[in-house]
Amino acid sequence: MSDPFVIETVDLHKRYDQGEALRGLNLQVPAGSIFGFLGRNGAGKTTAMKILLGMTRPTSGEARVFGLIPDSSGAGVDIRRRAAFVSEDKSLYESMAVEGLIRFTASFFPRWRADLEARYLRDFELPSRAAIRTLSRGLRTRLTLLLALCRGAELLMLDEPTSGLDPAATEQVLQALIAHVATETTTVFFSSHQIADVDQIADHVAIIDRGRTAVSGALDDLRLNYRRIQLVFDDVAPETVFNTPGVTRVRRDGRVLTLLSTADAEQVVDEARALAPASMDVFPVSLKDIFLETVNAED
Repeated sequence: MSDPFVIETVDLHKRYDQGEALRGLNLQVPAGSIFGFLGRNGAGKTTAMKILLGMTRPTSGEARVFGLIPDSSGAGVDIRRRAAFVSEDKSLYESMAVEGLIRFTASFFPRWRADLEARYLRDFELPSRAAIRTLSRGLRTRLTLLLALCRGAELLMLDEPTSGLDPAATEQVLQALIAHVATETTTVFFSSHQIADVDQIADHVAIIDRGRTAVSGALDDLRLNYRRIQLVFDDVAPETVFNTPGVTRVRRDGRVLTLLSTADAEQVVDEARALAPASMDVFPVSLKDIFLETVNAED
């Protein structure tokens, strides 16, 4: 039976001279998923990706990709053969032409998909004879994505794939990823600051903060479970502690008491009614709100 998780980390730590980049990161990326990896600058996303690709070693804990430990002998090579990585800087050979770079790259991958190459050359409107150095940022992004999608990789690891793109180019890249996962045996693991992009295409997400996993799960489950509950009182809102599990944030502002619930919202509402508020409303919480509540939470 194949492993249900393409990527798995357990209590992953990475310490540098200036401090800890990862402080117990736990991830489980299901095979065939589009997995959004969210966090502020400095949260540890890039360090985690480097560990997964065998580019750096963890201080402690364990990481596995395809069931392999990236920093073990030979495993890193196998992982990089089966996975495609697109970095944020989109580094390419500036002096080469688009077609030359495609042919050069294809020569390294026996599973290169000529059919996908033809499709993405057309769909991405890439000028085959143009020199790399003349390409716009949007065209460079589309070219790096073509090189990743056509090599027959089982895992696509993308670092800020839509950074700097205009809305039309962003939509094109996102739709290409959705279509690729729908038709090929591929898992997409991508980090992004563009929460709307993650919300649009991801089916699983993880939010990391200060080197730890703060929130992780299927996006539909998070949307279902997270609720904001607002109580309004005739007088100043009472100071209270909620006993129902899942209440992660309580704010008092004059007559208003606002709760963030991550589970069992109905039980939270039942407990809140005992406070006799003048009114009470329950609101769904967007991925953006979940992210902001998570990264702005006090230690």
